[in-house]
Amino acid sequence: MKKLITVIFLSLAASSFAFAQAQTQPAPKKEPTAAQKKQQDRMRECNAQAGEKKLSGEPRKQFMSSCLKGEAPAGKTAQQEKMTTCNKQASEKKLKGDARKKFMSECLKG
Repeated sequence: MKKLITVIFLSLAASSFAFAQAQTQPAPKKEPTAAQKKQQDRMRECNAQAGEKKLSGEPRKQFMSSCLKGEAPAGKTAQQEKMTTCNKQASEKKLKGDARKKFMSECLKG
């Protein structure tokens, strides 16, 4: 009977030791998935763009949110550039109302 109790005690002690060893060793580091790597890259790019634009506070939060969703282009698109140029020209010519609408339409077409 003493041998049985000793064997049980030693088995419990050995299993406790093994459990303690497993708890103290750090878990192996997992490699990020392709999707996680892509998101990390996007985060770096958006963060760099926000830094270049010197954004902070709420404007930075809004920019980062739209950028991470893929909504914020790296720069203005060709259509946005054209709109800016046409709008500036219409303002320089002091066009208003229907004349401005007509000018903007023609300018944006070509």
